[in-house]
Formats: sequence, C-alpha cells, structure tokens
Amino acid sequence: MRHRSLLILTTVITTGALTLTACGSRDDSKGGGSDSGGKTTVVIGVDAPLTGSLSALGQGIKNSVDLAVKTANKNNEVPGVEFKIEALDDQAVPASGQANATKLVGMKDVLGVVGPLNSGVSQSMQGVFNTANLTQVSPANTNPALSQGDNWGKGEKKRPFKTYFRTATTDVIQGKFAAQYLFNDAKKKKVFVVDDKQTYGAGLAAIFSAEFERLGGKVVGTDHVTVKETDFSSTADKVKSSGADSVYFGGQYPEGGLLSDQVKKTGAKIPTMGGDGIYDPQFIKASGVANDGDLSTSVGYPVEKLPTAKKFIADYQAGGYKDPYAAYGGYSYDAAWSIILAVKAVVEANDGKVPDDARAKVTEEMAKVSFDGVTGKVAFDEFGDTTNKQLTVYKVEGADWKDVKSATFED
Repeated sequence: MRHRSLLILTTVITTGALTLTACGSRDDSKGGGSDSGGKTTVVIGVDAPLTGSLSALGQGIKNSVDLAVKTANKNNEVPGVEFKIEALDDQAVPASGQANATKLVGMKDVLGVVGPLNSGVSQSMQGVFNTANLTQVSPANTNPALSQGDNWGKGEKKRPFKTYFRTATTDVIQGKFAAQYLFNDAKKKKVFVVDDKQTYGAGLAAIFSAEFERLGGKVVGTDHVTVKETDFSSTADKVKSSGADSVYFGGQYPEGGLLSDQVKKTGAKIPTMGGDGIYDPQFIKASGVANDGDLSTSVGYPVEKLPTAKKFIADYQAGGYKDPYAAYGGYSYDAAWSIILAVKAVVEANDGKVPDDARAKVTEEMAKVSFDGVTGKVAFDEFGDTTNKQLTVYKVEGADWKDVKSATFED
C-alpha cells in the first residue's frame, strides 16, 4: 500500500536559490565535482500524504528518504554529487499527486522520486513521470496493475510504464498470504469481506476472497464503506447476522479501526483482518473496545528483527525525527538508496559528471540495481516489482501489534 503528525525537516530545501540545468544545479560552496569547484546537486523527490489521516505513514516515508540522502552525502557515495530532497504533500488525493508529479518533472535537477503511499494516487502520477523519463520508486504501492497492467488477472502481464518501480510486494502476494493464514493457521472458514471502494482496498479484498474460496473457505457476505465516514453500524449488523467467524477489510486504518470497533459492539466477537493499510497503532486507538486478536499483513519482515536494519534504526533515532519511520520506513530508505546507486552508476559511466540525459540513464540503471538494503536484498524484476516476497502477519495484543508469522510467499 500504504503512521501521523507534522515534521519540519532538519534539512531546509531551498530550490529557488538553485540554478536549474538539464544535468542538475550547482552549489559552488560545496567544493568538489563541478568545473567551478562545486558539487552538482541532485534532488530526490518525495510524494506522500504529509498531512491528513494518513500523515503518520507519509512522514515516515519522507524522513527515511531524508536519512538516506544525508547518509549518501556523509559517505560521499557519489563523488561530485550532493543529494537533496524535495518533499510534496499529496494528502492521499490522486489529483494532488498528479499536480505534484508535474511539479517534480518541471524541476530539472530531480532525477528520481520516492512515493507515493497510495496505489490510487500512483495511478495519476505514473504517466507524467514516464513521459519525462523520470524514475519513480514506491515503497508502499501494492496494486498489481501499476506494474503488470490492467489485464494481469487474466495472465496477460504487460508493464505499462518503464519508469515505475517499487520496493513493496504486490497484493497478489499479500492477499493470498492473508487468506492462507486466516484459513490454514487461524482456522477461520466463514469470512465477511468489506472494502472501501478505493483502488488499494477493493483490489486487495478481491484477491483475498478468491484465494480464501480456493482454499475451501466461504465468503458469507460482502459490503462497502466510504472513506472518511465514521458510522459503519449497518455493515456491522450485516456481519453479525451473517454468522461469519471473521471479517476481512480492504482499506486503511481510519476506517478499519472503526469497523472493527462497531462489529464487536454488535456482540460479534470475531477478528477483523486487513492488509498493510491497517497495520498502524492508529487502528488500535480508533477502537473504543478491546480488539485483541485482530490481524493484519504487511510487506516484509519486522524491520526491528532484521539484522540488516540495525544501522537504519540507530541512525533514524539519532537523526532526531519527531515521527516514527512507521510501516514503510525501511522500504522508503531502500527506494531512495536504489535511486542513489542508479545515479552513481550513471555518473561513473560519464567520467564523474551528471549527463544531460541523466533521467533516461537513471531509469536504465534502475533495472540493474541490486544491493543488500535495510529490508533485505533489493532488486527489481522485469515489471519493476521487487524480487523480495517476504511478508508478516501481525496480531493485536493489548495496545500493540505483535508479529505472529513471517514467511517468504510460495504460490
């Protein structure tokens, strides 16, 4: 897909003071890589919901990219190049995302973009980036159509945009993984499926439902809720009367937490499960009653338990960020680092300088990127999808999400 609060970055980005050129902008005070003794500034754009109900996740994305950029500069990862970020707020609204994509394309020193959080927002941005040969790497999008085309479900996979990549695995994997856990591990046989009618939620719910029925389970009812509404009592009543032993919700945590709360208040003491969109402390806080036993899946293994993430966690804490890195922090850092490594390859191949056609060359190099990242091995397949198919199931215990099963998905 897809934790909240505002943060003023410790690095202030002032694009107006930079002279923009096709190969980047010059900062003569830095010393090093340009003819004038300065470094070439390369900007990595960030698009995420920095305000609104999903801002906790968006702030984690932005901060993690900021940390990657600062690390690259500290280590002089690309000699002659200084990285900066330009973070824009899409408020989880597709039209805002499209406007942000247009703005980032217009900034000639932007050579790659991390984001967005939401699959629906990404749909509005992909074409803009592709036309400009500008690499986009999402740390959270999970809708399969973004990388495999609208007919992926029929087995007709065709990559729509060569500039699109992601470090999060797709809902084809997440939905099936959730269904297999609910049926085989949690031993639930009758599920009521609800979605929020959005690209991410509806798609995830459909994939989950198909796999749950294939395994021998029964979908005893379906319903839809509307984003930003708070009264889901009619849906909760349908769940209660259906006799379901579980609920699967395709959507985000603001609605998911309220749905779980209202289902339990009907007397239906059954777990609500969802995807990475509900894996957030705010899901638990949204419920007025205890929702112990509720479940979610999320991409990858718990970052805190990955040996590869120890330095990221320590550096993030040392960075003084006011918001947590949240569900997609590690994937955002890896997304930014993949762009940094692609830029590095392009610069090395051009005698240490950023070429005029840097955007197109960065996109070409992205397909070759392979490194050991925060979240494990980072590489992309022929569709631009991550080759990492690790996922985790989490369960609510008291006021926290606890991981209960991590595995590499096997179809």
